[in-house]
Amino acid sequence: MKPILLALCMAMASSSGWAQPNAAAQAEMQAAMDAANKASVSGPADIKLVDQAMLKLPDGLVYIPAAEAGRLLSAMGNRVGEGVLGVVVSPAADANWFVVMRFYKSGYIKDDDAREWKTEELLSNLKEGTEEGNKERRSRGISEIEVVGWVEAPKYDAGTHRLVWSLESKEKGAPARGEQAGDRGVNYNTYALGRDGYISMNLVTALKKIDAERPVANQLLAALQYNGGKRYTDFDSATDHVAEFGLAALIGGVAAKKLGLFALAFAFLAKFAKVIGIAAIASGAVAVKFFRRKA
Repeated sequence: MKPILLALCMAMASSSGWAQPNAAAQAEMQAAMDAANKASVSGPADIKLVDQAMLKLPDGLVYIPAAEAGRLLSAMGNRVGEGVLGVVVSPAADANWFVVMRFYKSGYIKDDDAREWKTEELLSNLKEGTEEGNKERRSRGISEIEVVGWVEAPKYDAGTHRLVWSLESKEKGAPARGEQAGDRGVNYNTYALGRDGYISMNLVTALKKIDAERPVANQLLAALQYNGGKRYTDFDSATDHVAEFGLAALIGGVAAKKLGLFALAFAFLAKFAKVIGIAAIASGAVAVKFFRRKA
């Protein structure tokens, strides 16, 4: 029996405020979606994350491997950046979120600066990083986004060496308030520190659904375990490299400006795409529809 495969059905909305992707962008999106479907893995499954960790992929979720995930993110107009480990989605018909996993071999990150965070300064750095990402979106005919503010201010657990924070985004130029505020995007970011660097797990969803869907991010974070010798507590000060930046850089500063941690636009997903799952038909083929205009 073939496992359930992932089908991503792209539905382009007719919106005068959004640019239409050109023919080349549409063709690349279709090719990227086909590749993602073919390579997808359904849970429960053990997913090896390079030489660093193991993800116990829960039942009911689907994993897209690194190469195919990177191509898909690029086709959606995102700066892929380094260390993509894959994307996790749900095959549920009403699911409209995805989680991007990355590993950054930054070296051991000292966490003592968590006591001195200035959240407004971190927010400013994230806005600057998002503006850098907008340059590529403009070049590809994809509308720009901007950061609105914190949905969940940064929280760090020194016992588990894990960090959580979340931001709201919106289409650039859209009103900051109003009835449509709940349809805006939010990135719910979780990080697990290790001996050689850190793994990020970025849940991209709608603001109105964050309370219902943040457990997905926490479930995946709990399902992630570093291999022996790669844990944060395995650090050896005599031999190991120490990162040039502290924990705050995973929220603003170095991370936002150089690594593109806020490179994912839920606004694109909400306007142009609906993520759904379908069972493979008898032949094993998966139907994928692209850029079908709404009436």
